[in-house]
Amino acid sequence: MVAKNIAILFSGNGSNLENLYLKLHNKIFNDVKIEFKIAISSRKDAYGITRCNNLGLKCEILSSKENKENYDLKLLDILKPYSIDLVVLAGFMRILGDEVINAYKIINIHPSILPLFKGANAIVESYQSDMKVAGVSVHYVSSELDSGELIDQDTLKKIDNEDLKSFENRIHNLEYEIYPKAVLKVLLECKI
Repeated sequence: MVAKNIAILFSGNGSNLENLYLKLHNKIFNDVKIEFKIAISSRKDAYGITRCNNLGLKCEILSSKENKENYDLKLLDILKPYSIDLVVLAGFMRILGDEVINAYKIINIHPSILPLFKGANAIVESYQSDMKVAGVSVHYVSSELDSGELIDQDTLKKIDNEDLKSFENRIHNLEYEIYPKAVLKVLLECKI
């Protein structure tokens, strides 16, 4: 059996973090044991920190107020001791520099059908669009925002007259289904 070590970066609520941890941590898939080694929050007031504490997952805070170069160097210093195989972004609201992107395989989840609705307002833009479907994408992180190679996507039908909160909840539920599968796909099929 081989172990694959994950670091997870977040900035807010941490619901995707908790979902991934509960579905994957210390579980064995095809003779691969998945271990979440460290979580890193870019905000000291993120609720995800409480989730980490409740899960027993070590969490560091690296404030997003750091300038880009300092942030990336400090992030690399935090990750180095953990022999990380995959960095997973889960609501991480900071753009990583090339130094970090080149050092690790990094994936991100985005609440739209990429390449549509890139950026921080994807859910609202997707909700307000004339499209009849919406969705979620998981992609590798590249130097261009929400533009890395796609790993997986899934869609849902929009409901006439649905309010934004209901739409957002359905998008998040789709994230909870697709993200663990995408993490496994990267760890098991790509043999990193």
